[in-house]
Amino acid sequence: MTTALSEPVARVRAGWVSLLFLANLGMWLAIYAPIQVLLPRQAELLASADKELVFGIVTGAGGAVALVVNPLVGLLSDRTTSRFGRRHPWTVAGAVVGALGLAVLATAPNVVVMVLGWCLVSAGLNGMIATLISAVPDRVPVEQRAQTGGFIGISQMFGTVLGTLLVTELVTSLSGGYLASAVVVLLGAAVFVLFTPDAVLPKELKPRTKIELWVSPREHPDFAWAWGCHFLIQLGNAFGTFYLLFFLKDAVHLPDPEGSLLILMAFYGLALIAGAILGGILSDKSGRRKPYVLVASGLMAVAAVALVVSQTWVASVIAAPLLGAGFGLYWAVALALLTQVLPSASDRAKDLGVINIANSLPQVFAPLLAPVVIASLGYPGLFGASALVTLIAGFFIARIRSVN
Repeated sequence: MTTALSEPVARVRAGWVSLLFLANLGMWLAIYAPIQVLLPRQAELLASADKELVFGIVTGAGGAVALVVNPLVGLLSDRTTSRFGRRHPWTVAGAVVGALGLAVLATAPNVVVMVLGWCLVSAGLNGMIATLISAVPDRVPVEQRAQTGGFIGISQMFGTVLGTLLVTELVTSLSGGYLASAVVVLLGAAVFVLFTPDAVLPKELKPRTKIELWVSPREHPDFAWAWGCHFLIQLGNAFGTFYLLFFLKDAVHLPDPEGSLLILMAFYGLALIAGAILGGILSDKSGRRKPYVLVASGLMAVAAVALVVSQTWVASVIAAPLLGAGFGLYWAVALALLTQVLPSASDRAKDLGVINIANSLPQVFAPLLAPVVIASLGYPGLFGASALVTLIAGFFIARIRSVN
């Protein structure tokens, strides 16, 4: 049996991976249904003349909250000695807080309450990210991590696609979309917590080291390079996806931008599944990580360049599967690589929380930078920035020495 601080050696079964997938699916749906559809729609409803600015303020505030919550919840879970385990209590708490924030958004009468609601969502769901990602190094052996990471990447994609489907086709009202997302995240957390084990940390093994919400890049340079790569990939993805609804409406001039977004997400999703599964199998079989990340960054950059060259529906249909294949391949391999550069077993969740800041910072920077770029250079400038930072990520990953 895997203990709280041991390096896992027994392969996890398909049932465990499936339940982790469902918990991640609920979490990502509750993040991306608002980001892709509900928050832009609500921003336009509350302040149509300044919808991009309001959307940027709301998502930026939520991203700022995530910067603190992710490593903090990770650190607290590393030191939790509950009889229910280290991670599960925080997973439940995160789902409840996130659902509460979605309920606040469902009835938000103004931008101030909208900001408050999204900050609650960000706090709760980023706490879940910290604990659910930590389940991988807690329970999955190294030789199985890329395949497991692939399923986590697929869950992010399905969360995006199903979230868009849920709030554009099945529950079309703004308040109903938020509440439906809240129900999904609660159900996903419940099935994982109730039906999977979580190793208990004995009180005598509780970490006594100095509490720090960061990892020294001088002492752990490979961790720093991996963090930088992850940040740039996520920033490139944010530049390429956050404003897709506005892009389809204002640049491509489609009569049904929400329906068109759903089509693009379907192409994106199918390619992501293929990239994640194939990349995970090949990476685990070969034991190599870096070459696959380089290929992933290249595919994502090509997708962005396609939209620099042409702001049309045809170019969008070409770019979507390229971006999906690249991002799926990246998530599968990156999660395995990131867990292999963690400094210590006793601080797994905290250190992964520091890495997860790389997921959250783009939520701060992208909404602040994107309106400026769009105003000065248009959407070609935005997608050009996406291609540039994604390519730079490849240079960062090449600097890592401890992982092939």
